[in-house]
Amino acid sequence: MLRVGPPSLSLDGLTVLVIGGSSGIGEAAAHGFARAGARVAIAARRQAKLDAALERLRPVCPEARAYAADVTEPGAVAALADRVLADLGPLDVLMTCQGMTIIKPALDFSPDEFAQVIATNLTSVFHACQAFGRAMVARGSGAIITVASLAAHRGWPSACPYAVAKHGVVGLTTSLAAEWAAHGVRVNAISPGFFMTELNRETMPQARKDAALARSPAGRFGDLQELVGAALYLASPAASFTTGAVLAVDGGYLAGGI
Repeated sequence: MLRVGPPSLSLDGLTVLVIGGSSGIGEAAAHGFARAGARVAIAARRQAKLDAALERLRPVCPEARAYAADVTEPGAVAALADRVLADLGPLDVLMTCQGMTIIKPALDFSPDEFAQVIATNLTSVFHACQAFGRAMVARGSGAIITVASLAAHRGWPSACPYAVAKHGVVGLTTSLAAEWAAHGVRVNAISPGFFMTELNRETMPQARKDAALARSPAGRFGDLQELVGAALYLASPAASFTTGAVLAVDGGYLAGGI
């Protein structure tokens, strides 16, 4: 029977955790989730930065909470999951926005630098999905949103470990989606295009910024608020039959070809 009425983008009554929610994409998404009615918690590594982000979030979500955790440590991720469950009860939506990059030629990366990029951008995402997904699978419902990148779809000179990690995030997302769909858990990714965030504003060379603008059909960088709608959709009941998707929000960059 055909359902009548528009799908709901409301997050009323849902509990959301945004890892990496103290700045950039994660902070923008956290505010968007709160405005859509969700009870929102954020997690990040640096306490001072987390405290400042919580102050900015509380006017939108008075009951917001913040958790300091270094999610590159599997034990810290498990402890975070226990704390969130104890404080907030079952988690409905997890968004993993933690990330870092190092810009340099592949031949110049040290083993420690490679390991750091992979640990932050891929390994920690797996452990977060595992720790919070376990309860979602047991309960039979939940939504996980990962953050990929244009680097997940193309070769990415001078950021090889980052591209490796983001390709891995897509593989992780689609694999978990296929494995957990029967348990009522949806796993999707957003692939942002070029957005001037704290992560890349200072680390991206001007030549790369210029090249990105020249290749973008939209002819500009994105605004962080332009990612929020994608996150809201993937978190909401409107996406109840969407899993394993990798949603590009890139101003047409990938569609533009070579």
